[in-house]
Amino acid sequence: MFKSAPAFAKFERDLFDDVIPTIEARYSVQADREHRGLAGLSMGGGQSLNFGLTHLDVFAWVGAFSSAPNTLPPAQLVPDPAVAAQKLKLLWLSCGKKDGLIGISQGVHGYLKEKNVPHIWHVDSNAHDTPEWRAALYHFSQRVFR
Repeated sequence: MFKSAPAFAKFERDLFDDVIPTIEARYSVQADREHRGLAGLSMGGGQSLNFGLTHLDVFAWVGAFSSAPNTLPPAQLVPDPAVAAQKLKLLWLSCGKKDGLIGISQGVHGYLKEKNVPHIWHVDSNAHDTPEWRAALYHFSQRVFR
């Protein structure tokens, strides 16, 4: 997986240099951090945490479902917990109890809890599978942009 690390950095540049500007140019959106969110599952969950939490000037809403090993260590994701607590509108973490990757999300959750960064930690009895993601996405979508 770490052989792919340069691709993660490339995607980050693609997101900021191409994807976000294209969306803002083509669609009627409010183009500010208060109205911008990022969410993903598995590898995308790790990327959502990596990009969203390290760019709080760009994103106020972050969701991660069953985050994969590409997730940065929690102290790198949130180096200043007070700033994160103040800037985030929603930070959502979810993972199924039977998911072999739950330790990654648990590590992030534990750090956020210890540092008093408000977030929602959603765990159910599923695995790294569609039932987990369907339920988590449903619950996340009820809170995002509210």
